[in-house]
Amino acid sequence: MRTVYLDHSATTPVHPKVLEAMLPYYQDEYGNASSLHRLGRNARLALDQAREKVAAALHARSDDIYFTSGGTEGDNLAIKGTAFALRDRGRHIITSQIEHEAVLNTCGYLEKNGFEVTYLPVDGHGSVGLDDLKKAVTDQTILISIMHANNEVGTIQPIAEIGALARERGIVFHTDAVQTVGKIPVDIKDLNVDLLAMSGHKFYGPKGVGAIYMRRGVKVSPLAHGGHHENWKRAGTENVPGIVGLAAALEACVAEMEETAEREGQLRDALQKGIQEKVEAVRINGHPDRRLPGSLSVCFEALEGEALILSLDLKGIAASTGSACSSGSLEPSHVLKAMGIPIEIAHGSARFTLGRSNTREEIDYVLEVLPDIVERLRTMSPVRLSKSDGEA
Repeated sequence: MRTVYLDHSATTPVHPKVLEAMLPYYQDEYGNASSLHRLGRNARLALDQAREKVAAALHARSDDIYFTSGGTEGDNLAIKGTAFALRDRGRHIITSQIEHEAVLNTCGYLEKNGFEVTYLPVDGHGSVGLDDLKKAVTDQTILISIMHANNEVGTIQPIAEIGALARERGIVFHTDAVQTVGKIPVDIKDLNVDLLAMSGHKFYGPKGVGAIYMRRGVKVSPLAHGGHHENWKRAGTENVPGIVGLAAALEACVAEMEETAEREGQLRDALQKGIQEKVEAVRINGHPDRRLPGSLSVCFEALEGEALILSLDLKGIAASTGSACSSGSLEPSHVLKAMGIPIEIAHGSARFTLGRSNTREEIDYVLEVLPDIVERLRTMSPVRLSKSDGEA
């Protein structure tokens, strides 16, 4: 059975150049980067070179890059680290209602430990309003954390404007850029960010490795205490093969970014147009223009998203649902809920996210099998279609 992978926002296959770059550090160059002998020095050199590559991709200083285990650790380090470092100055944090759980649950933890968190609303496209942000800022605000682009609907936030506001008020600004690094241009100077987290497996690197940019002078308390690793910011022996792989992946993605983004955007638009033409009562979620090139979130009225994803899987098509039903919850996606999408429609959400290897033939195959699947599921659904066409 053929396989069509349309779940690149969940994870990506390793880029061909990445495995080649990593293998020596599993076999011949296996030294600990803290050791003084030749193998250790070689490992340290590999770390330094990887740090320079990541910094170059972000237009940052290499000594402002710290390696982590991924986006979740990076978000925790940024948010908890800032909160604990600056709690004598204030205990108010601002984030949005549509953040990834790595941010929302971290903020929830801080709320239980003496901090106040404001969760900004979003509009129908999933965008944070600058006016809402300005109203939320107080003299106790020490941190603003807003994601660069949403992992579910792909909407890109006005990060540069938010960062400018934060800098004007002397507030630390963190962005979860897990979904944007390697996909669209990310320049830390243009974005006005102080802290930025990324994860290698989202841009064709290995799983279990990430990085965080920390602007020089920003105070962040470490999460783990131990040795001197990562300039005392992240104790523990560095994952040299993974870090080398992350840097190689990011370097390759930046080199191919313009061409890849154009191709993904064209395929995404073809998929969206085909769905709207072949399936009635659908809603396209996210900003129509300010959206990641390979991201398409769709609500299919009068069916369950989980059933749709499982049915597509039987045809060899890998996608995901925006509904939390897949984790055993009856609640719809918190992102779609925050965007004001009715619960009964949000339950029928599906996320198709494209990557560098997808083809037009694959999109045509999806459009060939999808309408029949939707029709079959709707015949079994107790929910009736509305009289409107449901498009947005």
